[in-house]
Amino acid sequence: MHWNDSVLRWLAGMLLVAACAPSVGGAEPAGDGKLRIICFGAHPDDAEFKAGGTAILWAQQGHHVKLVSVTNGDIGHWQMAGGELAQRRTAESQEAAKVLGVTAEVLDIHDGELLPTLEHRRTIVRLIRNWNADIVISHRPWDYHPDHRYVGALVQDAAYMVTVPYFCPDTPALTKNPVFLYSSDRFQKPYPFQADIAVSLDSVFEQKCLAVSKLVSQVFEGGANGSQEYVDSVPPASDPEARLNWIRERWTQRQGGEADAHRQALIRWYGQERGQAVKYAEAFEICEYGRRPTPDEIQRLFPFFGEAQ
Repeated sequence: MHWNDSVLRWLAGMLLVAACAPSVGGAEPAGDGKLRIICFGAHPDDAEFKAGGTAILWAQQGHHVKLVSVTNGDIGHWQMAGGELAQRRTAESQEAAKVLGVTAEVLDIHDGELLPTLEHRRTIVRLIRNWNADIVISHRPWDYHPDHRYVGALVQDAAYMVTVPYFCPDTPALTKNPVFLYSSDRFQKPYPFQADIAVSLDSVFEQKCLAVSKLVSQVFEGGANGSQEYVDSVPPASDPEARLNWIRERWTQRQGGEADAHRQALIRWYGQERGQAVKYAEAFEICEYGRRPTPDEIQRLFPFFGEAQ
C-alpha cells in the first residue's frame, strides 16, 4: 500500500495527539484549591522520617501529600532480604501513611542499586507531573548512602524537565515549575544544609512518633545494620506502650535537635516568642533549580505558620 504525503501527515498528527494524551491514574483531582506535595525518599522510611511531621500538618488542612520511596528496601535488614522484605516494608510504609494521613507509593527498584539513569529520570518526572505538584521534597545529592544521593540527583534533573512538553510526552507537562526543597541532613561537604524553612512539630509530635512505630523492620529491628542484640534491647512487641515510649525518647532528641539547630529559621517564620519556644522541628532548604518562592509564597505553601501550636 502506498500513502500520499497528506495521509502521512494526518497519521503523524494523530500519533502526536495520542502521545500527548493524559496518562491514567496517579493524581487526585486538581483544581480543589488545595496544595499538592510529593516527597521522595530513597527507602520506605526516609520520607516518613524527614518530612512526616510536616506532611501531617498539610494533611490536617486537607492538602494532598504523597510520599514516594524510590527503592523497595529489599536489602534493608540484617536478617532477611529480597521480595519478602520488599513486601514487608511496603506494607509498613502504607501503615505509616494511614497514621500520617497521606498517600504512599514504593517503586520496584532494588535497594542499593539506584542509579541516575534516563529511565529513572522519566519515572520521577511522570510522578511529579501526575501529582500536579506544587512542592517537591527530596534528599540533597550529598549523603552517606548512594541511593540517597541519586534520589537527590534524579529530582534535581527533573526540576527543569517537568515543564518541557516533549520530554515524556505521554504525561502532560506542568504549566509552572514546583518549588523544590531538600530535607535536612548533617553533611558538611560540599556545603552544609541551610535551613530556609523550619516547621514546628509540637502539635503533631505524638502522631509522628506513632507513624514511625509502624516501620517495625527499621525502628525496632535496626534495619540493615541491626542485630539480635539490638532487637533484644528494644521493648517487646507485646508491650506497644513501652515501644512508643522508646520511640518518643529517641525522637525527642532527634526532632529536638532539629529545632535547636535551626532555631533562627523557626524564629523567622513563627516570630521571636513562638520560634524560641518550639520543641520539635523539621527543616527544609530551597533548591535553586525549581521555582524560587517569595516569603509571601512560602507563607502560602506552609499555611500553618500562623496557627497556634
